[in-house]
Amino acid sequence: MACKLIIITGAQLGVERAALDWALKHTFPHGGWCPKGQLLGAAEPLDPRYKLKEGETENVLEAVGSNVRDAEATLVFTLAAKAAGTAQKAVSSAKKQKKPVLHVHRGILGVSEKIVTFLDKYYVRRLHVTGSADTDEPGISDWAVNELEKAKGILDRRPD
Repeated sequence: MACKLIIITGAQLGVERAALDWALKHTFPHGGWCPKGQLLGAAEPLDPRYKLKEGETENVLEAVGSNVRDAEATLVFTLAAKAAGTAQKAVSSAKKQKKPVLHVHRGILGVSEKIVTFLDKYYVRRLHVTGSADTDEPGISDWAVNELEKAKGILDRRPD
């Protein structure tokens, strides 16, 4: 059974940009919210292939809340066991909105299997993917993409 997900994410450098690139690589539909001014006025321009919408304010936390709202569930990647910054905001926003949330970190074994179980348990098709920035946790993007690839591989190997 082919993996069929819609990826919802923002434009923060790190896990969010990596999730966008991963979605493009696999031609998954994607979208999400980013802070006002980020699409055209950011220091590092966004890839025009990213299907993002600008929020009404420059507040990144507003964009995180909108992405949680528009998804069925949220997946948060960090290297540390405790989420911080926008990753923590995503966790708390999902809980506040009563949406399923899975926070995975480097200390957890079988992350890709846990992701698949989470997707199955909540019948997730619109997944908000977020997490740390590489500046805060070097290597987080590569690790997140690797785990997404493994989860996709598990889903793709399932019989229809």
